[in-house]
Amino acid sequence: MKAKQWTVQVYISEDGDDTCARAVLTTRDGTMTAGTGRARRNPADPSVPEIGDELAVSRALADLAGRLAVVTQRDITEVASSPTQHRSW
Repeated sequence: MKAKQWTVQVYISEDGDDTCARAVLTTRDGTMTAGTGRARRNPADPSVPEIGDELAVSRALADLAGRLAVVTQRDITEVASSPTQHRSW
């Protein structure tokens, strides 16, 4: 069996107390799906940039997972409604 590899790249930007993250999944055939996440530090909390990064990235990955699930459901519906496709799942 041949292993497949997909790549996820995560981009993080910070502007003061705001952190934004973008997670981009690229499949072998070049198809891309992206998710985004944000975090904002409460001014009363200590400044620990890594925590903002972690939270924004976790939200971006969760968003990416949700978007990938939507794409998958759409593909399943498309294949299931096509009389010429053989279902093997």
